[in-house]
Amino acid sequence: MTLRIVVGEDNLFVREGITRLVSGAPDLEIVAACEDLAALEASVEETDPDVVLTDVRMPPTSTDEGIRLARALRESHPDVGVVVLSQYSAPGYVAALFERGSDRRAYLLKERVRDRATLVGAVRSVAAGSSAVDPKIIEVLVAARLGDATSPLSELTSREREVLAEIAEGKSNVAIGDSLFLTKRAVEKHINSIFMKLSLGNEADISRRVKATLMFLAAVEREPGQPAGRR
Repeated sequence: MTLRIVVGEDNLFVREGITRLVSGAPDLEIVAACEDLAALEASVEETDPDVVLTDVRMPPTSTDEGIRLARALRESHPDVGVVVLSQYSAPGYVAALFERGSDRRAYLLKERVRDRATLVGAVRSVAAGSSAVDPKIIEVLVAARLGDATSPLSELTSREREVLAEIAEGKSNVAIGDSLFLTKRAVEKHINSIFMKLSLGNEADISRRVKATLMFLAAVEREPGQPAGRR
């Protein structure tokens, strides 16, 4: 099965780079490439894609068009996956993207555009109903919270923080074990401890756990239009 993709990116060189990378995968097809929100919305209606790969900021306002599109598609095209690319590791953007659910949603930093495996993997992941989050974003969020002695994150062990980052990437327990060289039982033990310490409860569904984790980590006094920093 070939996945049909619409790309939204106002920078011509980045747009062409994304198109070349994604088109190189045998199961992916770019059906439209747009430079602003209006064109992107029109292309989604015209081509009925499986996935939208979009910049977080583009004309007309260059603020949070990609996030707003992802939220609108929850209602109009619930089966369409969205991968948001951003140069900002901003908690507000991440929280807004996952506010109505993490299934079929991914947030990657633009530097990942150079990494075909990561970019293509995220596209396939959201098309399959799962989610993905750039690990560097998780590092930023966790680091910010670790500086707060009142945050439950300060109670996590170093191994639990590693597992938390893996969870937030949308990985299964088996994948986490493979990545960190842990047994399935050890992973389950760490996860139970993490969610007990964070008072998030035990969620059976990975996407729900990703949403809960990100919403907790992103609980800062920022709006989506106020990036925390640039990478």
